[in-house]
Amino acid sequence: VMAYDRFVAICYPLRYNLIMNRNVCIQLAGSLWVSTFIITIVPFFTMQATLCGPNVVNHFKCELQAVLKLACSDTHAGGINMIITSAITLALPFFFILVTYGRIGFTVLRIHSTQGRSRALSTCGSHLTVVSIYYGTILAMYLRPQAKTFSNREKVVAVFYGVVIPMLNPIIYSLRNRDVKGAFCRLAGKKAEEPG
Repeated sequence: VMAYDRFVAICYPLRYNLIMNRNVCIQLAGSLWVSTFIITIVPFFTMQATLCGPNVVNHFKCELQAVLKLACSDTHAGGINMIITSAITLALPFFFILVTYGRIGFTVLRIHSTQGRSRALSTCGSHLTVVSIYYGTILAMYLRPQAKTFSNREKVVAVFYGVVIPMLNPIIYSLRNRDVKGAFCRLAGKKAEEPG
């Protein structure tokens, strides 16, 4: 939705308020909430797994992947269901974001003033950075065949997309602010002067 909002703001700036009116925003938010609920609840009722043995989740949080690794029953169908759901909820939105930013890129290239280009790129740069890092790690985690146990690498990736990226979000988005950029450059300048 943020990518679409940026797309409309940069590619159709004069019609932005007409396109992204209150009703459209409510419909977009509502459709996301409903689809998220459905995608979450359907696997809960359709996935049949029998748990046995020590029910200790070898992970930092109780993710579906980690719980399925405890199952004694055949989880092949559940794994395929999870890959299909991941493709719908991860790959399709990521592809949409890339296409949207591709269109924004073509529009930015047609802007003649450097100030206009800079403003358009600063509007999109932080969002594209966050999206690329987030989707890159989570796609690597979910769109591949699952082993029966969790490796330390998978735990690190889960911590990265579950903890590190949300912590970086405010920093990445606030670097668009000139005052924050100035303070960051002053801080970096002082740190560079101290060792010498």
